[in-house]
Amino acid sequence: MRAWASPTIPDAPSRALGPAPALKLHDTSSGELRTTSPGDIARIYVCGITPYDATHLGHCATYTTFDLAIRAWRAAGHDVRYVQNVTDVDDPLLERARETGEDWEALAERETELFRQDMAALGVIPPDVFAGAIESIPIIVELIEELRTQGAVYDVEGDLYYATTADQRFGDVSGWSREQMLSVFADRGGDPDRPGKRDPLDALVWQRQRDGEPGWESPFGRGRPGWHVECAAIARRSLGTSFDVQGGGSDLIFPHHEMSAGHAQAAEPGTAFAQTYTHQGMVGFEGHKMSKSRGNLVLVSRLRAEGVDPSAIRLALNSQHYRTDWEWTASLLDDATKRLATWRDAVARDGHDRAATLEAARAVRAALAEDLDAPQALEIVDGWATRPSGAEVASSPTESLRPGDLMVAVIQASLGVDVRP
Repeated sequence: MRAWASPTIPDAPSRALGPAPALKLHDTSSGELRTTSPGDIARIYVCGITPYDATHLGHCATYTTFDLAIRAWRAAGHDVRYVQNVTDVDDPLLERARETGEDWEALAERETELFRQDMAALGVIPPDVFAGAIESIPIIVELIEELRTQGAVYDVEGDLYYATTADQRFGDVSGWSREQMLSVFADRGGDPDRPGKRDPLDALVWQRQRDGEPGWESPFGRGRPGWHVECAAIARRSLGTSFDVQGGGSDLIFPHHEMSAGHAQAAEPGTAFAQTYTHQGMVGFEGHKMSKSRGNLVLVSRLRAEGVDPSAIRLALNSQHYRTDWEWTASLLDDATKRLATWRDAVARDGHDRAATLEAARAVRAALAEDLDAPQALEIVDGWATRPSGAEVASSPTESLRPGDLMVAVIQASLGVDVRP
């Protein structure tokens, strides 16, 4: 599947400042702040969209967050391999198509294309692998066959289920009790009450074709894959085992990330799915979590159509720490628009002190390396931007950028925000 065009990422900060600090991220599974330690290539999987509606700010908060992580890794000298899926066949998509009378494939392609446009406008680095569920069915089938070999899959009236008991570490990702899991499983795509299941928490990996629904041939009969096994298969094939970071919204901790890890670990006993599990907090609007099912959405495409600068949208998102739940308000966007104007005025202005600029630039990268503290990074740029001007110190032969241009490059490379005058 095609992704979107990559934004420009200046390399001037690395030349002027040297490598950034190692990236630390909060790990949901341990509850601790961990220093990531990738090899030459940092490997990250971020769960993608189910394209039955337009991209809202809750989605964008997730993708801009992990975009910051990718940028922080690059600043620290790592190459990055980034993988993201698109669940282009699933119950919510088919249900929306039935409600609207639209062809489900056309709906999926239209909303996926709108997602691409929103991500490009926000300056999000595209994934190296942008894989749809449909195109990934062959590797999903391979994983299910591995699970069958391990005795981790059983049949219920032609549907195949993964037995959670097959992974001895089941529960380690979320740290949840069984009671907590059961309290949300049905609301998050599970079917705990289905007769014939060995355990209410067992997860569907292959659904036989129903009347009026699409299906694909497989050794298990014609049907389509479950959600969790989709991400497990794509991640394993594209990144290998024990990759550096599994990312997504906090609503994916259970069951999705727990189950995906379980599928992969049951297929290859003794391996770890990911080293670190990092999660974006929920974005609310009008008193509730922003969600397609509730309909309380603020759409990026609508804001862009109204003439809002995408860099202001991104600054508004970055003003909240990724691990917190927060509420979108018009004042956040107003503040971000003013901040953007202040920064642009500052970088266009002569008279910046070189030493102060270098100090601020290093501090921005250090803040992002410390669990993606974007709010702190923004405050550092605010302080630099409002510092009184003086006589600008001339660049030395080894320092080709004027201080204002260096800060433009740092902001663009580290925060993904375009502040060019």
